[in-house]
Amino acid sequence: MVLAVVALLLTGCATTATPTYNAADVMFLQMLIPQNEQGIEIVKLASARPVQAELKELAAAIEVTQKTEVEDMRRWLREWNQPETVSPQAHAGHGGMKMTSPDLVGALRTAPDGEFTRKFLDVLTGQQQGAVELAQTENGTGGGVNAQARDLARRVIESRTAEVKQLLNVKA
Repeated sequence: MVLAVVALLLTGCATTATPTYNAADVMFLQMLIPQNEQGIEIVKLASARPVQAELKELAAAIEVTQKTEVEDMRRWLREWNQPETVSPQAHAGHGGMKMTSPDLVGALRTAPDGEFTRKFLDVLTGQQQGAVELAQTENGTGGGVNAQARDLARRVIESRTAEVKQLLNVKA
């Protein structure tokens, strides 16, 4: 009898425990992974182009940061037994994916060297602002509960906002 009561109490405690993640956390990671991957694709374009050294350094730093974030996010989703990707339409009700238009990325890829820096600044600024908007959903009302995902969102907001300020101060 005592064992049955202890078992019921333990079971009850387990069901009232705070979850380690929720659907908002999963959605945030599923949306930020492709957003980061596209950002990596964009910043890599600067490495082979004649742009200012400070812009090349910023692009390289963004690439390293976002690759690390993607690795972390993929690991968390695996640990939670959640899929890494879902169809973009699955998140349409949440504001949709915060991705840069493939046409803009394509135009940047083929831009003449003389136009590249200005277009790069415009495309990357929009890309980084999209990441900030996405991260705000994680930490906003009804957002995620996972401490790591919420911390990542905070860091994304801070770093991408600072990067946008840097980008706006680069002379094309």
